[in-house]
Amino acid sequence: MSPRRRATAEKSRPSWFWPLAAIVVPATGWFAKIEISGEEHLPAEGPYVLAPNHYSEFDPLILAVATWRLGRAPRFMAKESLFRVPVLGDALRATGMVPVARAASAAAARQTIDQAVALVEHGRGVIVYPEGSLTRDPDMWPMRGKTGAVRLALAGDIPVIPAATWGVQQIMPRYGKLRVFPPRRRVQVLLGPAVDLSAWRGQSTPGALTAATDAVMADVSTLLGRLRDETPPAERWNPAVHGQKETGRLES
Repeated sequence: MSPRRRATAEKSRPSWFWPLAAIVVPATGWFAKIEISGEEHLPAEGPYVLAPNHYSEFDPLILAVATWRLGRAPRFMAKESLFRVPVLGDALRATGMVPVARAASAAAARQTIDQAVALVEHGRGVIVYPEGSLTRDPDMWPMRGKTGAVRLALAGDIPVIPAATWGVQQIMPRYGKLRVFPPRRRVQVLLGPAVDLSAWRGQSTPGALTAATDAVMADVSTLLGRLRDETPPAERWNPAVHGQKETGRLES
């Protein structure tokens, strides 16, 4: 049975998450039997950035349910354009979702700082896929990450909690169709201790952000290796180097 901790105020206080959870949690439970390990690493209160691997269109639901079961409200980064869609934008804002700063500009940097301040001020967490899109690695190992997660974390001195899931590919293969049967497939979720980003605290240069992102991806890969009982590749898949065209990605 997945662990359940005492709910924080953000979960126990009436919000849009209640009706969403009433639908999403049992629906996801049909497809997946979620087993969570390392739950002690997710802060029971205060801000955090949860950084998982990404290899199926279904794995955000797994992370959302796991986070909810651990007593925290699952919030994701979402494309900024979605916040301008009628009704949807209101729902995203009401649930505290975080718009993605897409452009590498002063305005984007200011937005990142504002987002970090808001997370700290309200004691919220956010789930950020550091790869930005489904991994292109042929064996579904994490590929090279983008810097969005660490930029947000370093701007607010917020801990980055690495996470890995495995088994979701049996429910919905990468770029494949949802498999309804058999139900209750085993899905593992493993959280690790906060990534040590102390070497880059207070820095925002491209080199520092890239190095910090590499540290995050190394921890995520290690966690996935534990779930798969395999050794992660020494070199992470780089779409630019391997000539892969990135589609539908979130900009860092």
